[in-house]
Amino acid sequence: MASRTQQKSPSRSRFVLRWYVWLLLVIAAAYGLAFAMHWDDRGVLWVLERFESKAEQKESVWLPDYQVVIDAKLLPGMEKDEASDLAYNPQTKTLFAVMGKNAFLVELTLEGDVLRKMPLVGWSNPEGLTVMENGLLAIVDEREHTLSIVKVDAATRELNIADFPKYDLGPSKDQNKAFEAITWDRRNQQLILGEERPPALFTWKSDGGQTLQGDKQKLASDQLDLRNLSALAVDPRTGHLLVLSADSHLLLELDEDGKQVSFMTLLGNFNGLKDTIPRAEGMTMDEDGTLYMVSEPNLFYRFEKHR
Repeated sequence: MASRTQQKSPSRSRFVLRWYVWLLLVIAAAYGLAFAMHWDDRGVLWVLERFESKAEQKESVWLPDYQVVIDAKLLPGMEKDEASDLAYNPQTKTLFAVMGKNAFLVELTLEGDVLRKMPLVGWSNPEGLTVMENGLLAIVDEREHTLSIVKVDAATRELNIADFPKYDLGPSKDQNKAFEAITWDRRNQQLILGEERPPALFTWKSDGGQTLQGDKQKLASDQLDLRNLSALAVDPRTGHLLVLSADSHLLLELDEDGKQVSFMTLLGNFNGLKDTIPRAEGMTMDEDGTLYMVSEPNLFYRFEKHR
């Protein structure tokens, strides 16, 4: 009897070993999938959202309630230009998009139709764009680490960097993944700048014109649970900051204190999206809370709140 037990033990041990190895492989595969799909970025945020009251939701942008109404509309003739950022102009009720690979500025309707294209002469790699006031736009050149404040009106057909004030943004921890995002904070009369990787936020005060005051100031960025930072926008109604991450397929809402409030995933089958947004590089919001987005190379999206 004892000899039979001894004979079965090696077989049983091999079975247990195989089961253990397979379990480890399944766990490793699940972790790899979660990392690739950035579920780790969203899991903590999803839990935090459960603790937000209805009153707090109403006082915020509350991104979970947004649904896409224009999904992956092609920007014609821009397949090789790489849409890099998007900004809303409250004076003209139009959008401006900057193309990073072949540098030019394009004006769009709120439905993503092209109104005009304006070459950006002298820019190397324009990646960030925001509309300020009185026809002023700020453009960030990631490769040159500079910020230019330009004037655009109905007669503008071309912009030359030599004609406008230019500011040095200084060195970044990763010079190849430097300043990429910018937005105008009207309430506080300042620009908010974002470094791509590692994600970091800075402010730079303005006199409301083409002159910046002092130097940029770094903000606490411990709430940026993102792989990278692609674009920024300030909600004009709440003052909350929207932070876009192409690598994380994520749009994040922060309140005035930098606290995470809500998020929206940019994966297919979420928020009405048919397919995953390939690489969301630009985003802006109008005074009604409508959200607009562009993805490389030339896709346009529009989201509206449906609750």
